[in-house]
Order: sequence, then structure tokens, then C-alpha cells
Amino acid sequence: MGEVKVDDDAILKSFFAEVGEVERDNEVVRILSCFKLNPFEHLNLSFDSSTDDVKRQYRKISLMVHPDKCKHPQAQEAFGALAKAQQLLLNDQERGYILTQVHAAKEELKMKRKKQLKKDTASKIKSQVDEGKHEQIYEQSEEFQKELKLKVREILTDQEWRRRKMAMRISEEEGRLKKDEAEQKEIWKKKREHEEQWEGTREKRVSSWRDFQKGGKKAKKGETRPPKLKTEDPNKSYVQRPVKKG
Repeated sequence: MGEVKVDDDAILKSFFAEVGEVERDNEVVRILSCFKLNPFEHLNLSFDSSTDDVKRQYRKISLMVHPDKCKHPQAQEAFGALAKAQQLLLNDQERGYILTQVHAAKEELKMKRKKQLKKDTASKIKSQVDEGKHEQIYEQSEEFQKELKLKVREILTDQEWRRRKMAMRISEEEGRLKKDEAEQKEIWKKKREHEEQWEGTREKRVSSWRDFQKGGKKAKKGETRPPKLKTEDPNKSYVQRPVKKG
């Protein structure tokens, strides 16, 4: 029996295809597990990345999770989240808003760091000797970046919650104003209908009054009129009937 020839190239190609598929799936999971309010996380970029960095990173990751190439059932969702992240970071207003929150987070962490240094004399002296270099190194450290990432999440969450509460209040106020407006319209509608009905019966009312004036003292057939009041005539003398006493 002849030996079956093993195609090493085919096996290697299949192996890399499987590895590539796993990487694609992992990237989909990573994107979908990102903090939804931070587009930098979706693109796996630092906060100081440029717009060119954003474009390059988007092209790179989008090819990995594109639904036509990735078999993961949520590839479409991940691809959409990635596209939205790029859109936000290429928008000056949206990018500026996020970076403002990043700056606030940095300042808060710096204040926290200063309080710690006051308690740690050795670190304080070293910081003064290095003329700020110690702090710069710390801000570039993995530890600081992790803290910054979490602090940005915290601030963005708080801002989003405030925004939603404000939007809810505005919506409620708009609803109240619309309700008041609808009630006012209904009142005016009923008033107009009443005026139109009154105006519509005007001719009938005028006609009835004219008929009354023309009829004078004549009573309509079947109508009972009140008895006439007698008036005394000063030119006539009246004899008073004597009243019997006791």
C-alpha cells in the first residue's frame, strides 16, 4: 500500500484559518463588552489618539469583525458599534465632549494623588527632586491608565444619567404643556360651537319675538293666559259695603 502524502501547506493554512477565526470571535466579544459610552474603548485606543489613529484603527478592526468575513453570530452588532465609535470620534463636538470628561477625570485623579503624596514624605521629596518627571511617568503608567479608564467611565455614566433625567423632565414638561394646550383648544372649540349654535337659532328667536309682538294680547289657541288685573277709575264712585260690627 502506498503512503498517503500529507499536504503540510493545506494543514498549515487550515490551522491559521482556525486561529484567525478565533481572533475574530474574540474581537467581537471584546467590542461588545466595551463600555458603551466610551468610543475610545471600542477602537482600543488611548485618549490622546489622533483622528488619523482613529481612521487607521477602524480600518484594521473592521476588517476582522466584518459580517462577510466573521462567522460570529453577533458580528453585525459589533461592526455597527465599531462604526458608531469612529463616527463619534471624528465628530469634533462629540470628541470634544468626551475629552472634556477625560480631562475632568485626570484632574480628579491628580488631586487624589497629591493627597496621597502629602502622607508619603519620601514620594513627595522624590517628586520635587524630579521636578515633575515622577508625576509624568506615573501618568503614563499602566496603573494610572487603568484608574483613568475607570474614572472616565464613572464620569460619563454620571453625565449620561444627568442628561437622561433632564431629557425626562423636558419631556414631562412638554407633555404637560401639550395637555394644557389640548384642554384650552377643547374649551375654545365648545365655546365656538355654542356661539355658532346660538347664532344659528337667531333667526328663529327673532321670528318668535316678531310673532309675539304682532299677536299682541291675543292668546294662541289652547293657551291659558293669566287673569287681567282690575284698575280703579278715579272718575267713578264706589260704595263701600258696610261692615257688620260685633
